[in-house]
Amino acid sequence: MVPQVQSKHLLTHLYRLLLCNKTLQKDPLRQVKTPPPSLSLSLHLLFVETMKTSRYYSIKHWNPSHLITNFLHSKKISHQNLFLLSIPNSPQFTRNYYADPALPLHTTHQIAREISTIFSKNPSPFNKESEILQHLGATLTLGTVEKLLNDFKSWRIAHQFFLWAAQQDGFRHNCYTYNAMASILSRAHQKTHLKTLSKDMVNSGCPMTPGALGFLIRCLGSEGLVDEVNYVFDHAKSTNWVPNTYTYNCLLEALAKSSRVDLVESRFKEMVDSGRESDKFTLTAVLQAYCNVGKFKESLIIFDRIRDNGWVDEHVFSILIVSLSKWGEVDKALELIHRMEHFNMKLNEKTLCILIHGFTREKRVDSALILFDMMNQLGFSRDLALYSVLIEGLCERKEFTKALDLYVEMKESGVFPDVSLVKKLISSFCIEGDLVTANRLLKEDGLNLDVSTLLFVHNAVLEGLVNHGEVDKAYSHVHALMESLKSQFAKDMVAECVGNGTGVVIDSLLMINKAILPDATSFNIVIDGLLKNHKVDMALELFHDMVGMGCKGNLLIYNNLILELCNGDRLEESYKLLREMKESGFDPVQFTYNAIFGCLCRHGDTSNALELVREMRSHGHQPWIKHYTMLVKQLCANGKVAEACNFLNGMVELGAIPDTIAYSAAINGLCRVGEMTQALQIFRAMSTNQYIPDVVAHNILIGGFCKAGRVSEAQGILDEILEKGLVPSVVTYNLMIDGWCKTGRIDLALLCFSKMVDEARPPTVITYTTLVDGMCNAGKPDDAIMIWNQMREKGCAPNRIAYIALVHGLCKCGRAVTALDYFHEMEEKELEPDTFVYVALINAFLSKGNSLLAFNLLKEMVQKAKCPSPTDKNYSLLMDALRKLYEDEVISSDVQNFIGEGCIPMIHSVRDLGEDINKS
Repeated sequence: MVPQVQSKHLLTHLYRLLLCNKTLQKDPLRQVKTPPPSLSLSLHLLFVETMKTSRYYSIKHWNPSHLITNFLHSKKISHQNLFLLSIPNSPQFTRNYYADPALPLHTTHQIAREISTIFSKNPSPFNKESEILQHLGATLTLGTVEKLLNDFKSWRIAHQFFLWAAQQDGFRHNCYTYNAMASILSRAHQKTHLKTLSKDMVNSGCPMTPGALGFLIRCLGSEGLVDEVNYVFDHAKSTNWVPNTYTYNCLLEALAKSSRVDLVESRFKEMVDSGRESDKFTLTAVLQAYCNVGKFKESLIIFDRIRDNGWVDEHVFSILIVSLSKWGEVDKALELIHRMEHFNMKLNEKTLCILIHGFTREKRVDSALILFDMMNQLGFSRDLALYSVLIEGLCERKEFTKALDLYVEMKESGVFPDVSLVKKLISSFCIEGDLVTANRLLKEDGLNLDVSTLLFVHNAVLEGLVNHGEVDKAYSHVHALMESLKSQFAKDMVAECVGNGTGVVIDSLLMINKAILPDATSFNIVIDGLLKNHKVDMALELFHDMVGMGCKGNLLIYNNLILELCNGDRLEESYKLLREMKESGFDPVQFTYNAIFGCLCRHGDTSNALELVREMRSHGHQPWIKHYTMLVKQLCANGKVAEACNFLNGMVELGAIPDTIAYSAAINGLCRVGEMTQALQIFRAMSTNQYIPDVVAHNILIGGFCKAGRVSEAQGILDEILEKGLVPSVVTYNLMIDGWCKTGRIDLALLCFSKMVDEARPPTVITYTTLVDGMCNAGKPDDAIMIWNQMREKGCAPNRIAYIALVHGLCKCGRAVTALDYFHEMEEKELEPDTFVYVALINAFLSKGNSLLAFNLLKEMVQKAKCPSPTDKNYSLLMDALRKLYEDEVISSDVQNFIGEGCIPMIHSVRDLGEDINKS
């Protein structure tokens, strides 16, 4: 039934409504005998029911009971909601209607329930223009909207209702309804809708209180909407609204959650400049901002300000400690934790958990364990997640004893491990090689592990054995896993016969109580270990066992096997495995082809190498540079330069353009055998094939021309380097200086030396040695000594080769005494002279008539075992010197005795010196 109300007030309202109807120009309540056609049925029912209960009027010709029953049945509306449906939507009816003391207050809640029912049961799009919603929209109040928003369980329904309410005539959201919607969207992490809401609020000109603005800013800040936070705050300020300390605190708190510390600093300065005093919450927000970006110096300054004001609490400490832990400053974080004790403060449970995870992440498990014990002392619960992270951290540090002790403590405290932790712990002990402990853990806690997890554990066993060099044991264990399947099959057959089945128990390194089929990972671990230990045959046998069990090989296994076969020069087997690989449905990759290609190159098999390149190219793969470069170098070193060039031409014809390294190797080979014309042709072909020869390639050609005495052509190559914009290297200049010196063009060598210095290419000891040798060959010993001194002044220390060149050069120029001085200097620097130097000095002093000094040098040479062998080119020079010494009357007897003692190889008497001596 319709609620009992004062009919007089309702009739007055109905009368006003009926006056608005154009078909009723006179007193409708006294003239109407049948329902007016323009009057809504619901309003008519209300009219009828009201007339029925009124003591002022009565209607005899209507049947209200029949009309109400039919209406409710057709519309599925209860009696108690009939009154709500008849509430009008007219300009004369204000939204303060229910404030009328003549109406019952519970009708507001009825309206809210009806709206909630409609929106909750119709989450999908529905007719917003329906008559029912139009009537309900006319009843909306701010309080009703705010209550409904908070009551909806779905953010989507709440948002739909919020938008619908804003479209109702005469209704306008205020700051509280906006904030209710903002809170809902924030909790649902709907950033896009939250952005739109903040802009709509600003555009609507909705007035804000400081508290309401602070709440909205926090909602936006929780989702990291920094730009929207600033936009809303600045708009509020532009409306002549003055923010207070609370509003600024909310703003700083929101900004602090981002990494925009610059905004926090500017807003904090703005707040202080406006005369507002910062409080504990202000400084805490600034502290959070500095901590987030790792500005520890600034963080400590703010922390000191908070401390000086007596505002330090657990939250402030937690911010600083957690941030220090996050940025790896574990020691500083621990120091602050100890400082908390002086303030009689303790970290809360959540912060301790964060720190334990953070310290473990920074590999500071020892510090994490201290905090873990602190949690126990404070009575906080320690869950599986904390135990797990610490146990895994200890395992990573290979502190397995501590990890096991903590694991036992965990179970004793009533915290039971999950599958992940059991698997991690068993795997760690397996990898470490402690199979005894792994077995014990498997028996105690691994019985409930499924087959896939057990396979992971056994793979860890295999990996641990391989890593510890126990490849044979790994090989045996994977066979034990295969045997478990056979055993299970046998047990199943027996069970079918006798009706009783039992588990699988295999004698192996790790307990096997279930049939476990090794997977590709299992075989790959063992096969890879066997191959690394060069046990290729065992690896192949295991591979065939794997295929025989129906476990398909993978690309990695095929590649590893083919590579090791190729490394062992087992080329035919490699090709056979390659065919099997293709038949199994695996396409060879670049690695596969290059393993075989490298083997062909090492064998110098150019024809088959080119054939394989043809196949590789057809599949879109390229041969590796290192392989064909090695082949070219190998052919050139063996004097097969023509074959090397033909191979390169074949590569070009197949579309596999060799790079500069391969071309340079061929050019170098041609230069070594003096084929400079062909070397120059290949050099020119490099540019044709879209390669720009680098300085190294140019240097090879320059060296070849210089070696052939064609220094002018070498100079032309140097000019090309400069024309191409390349920068000549020190090697380039050294080659040219050596070339000019050997052709006697010292002037051009010195000119090249000057260009070298001008181009900021510091001369090396090779440069100076070449010039010294060139000057001596040109008969300019004084210039050679001048260059030698210049080398020392530039801080370039002469080496053994430089001393030998100077001493020998001075000897050739007849400057034996000076040469002897540098010879002694060389010995003082512990630079060992060779036979060449001794022979040169001996002959130089003999030419000066100083036989005694020459003989002393001879004896020194013999004492230092520097005497040349008969095959040495210096041997004949030494024979000439001995003859001259023997012919000298002053020392002839000494020389004869010296020879008689057998000090000179192949010479046992003076008769061995030759015919001239015998005749004399």
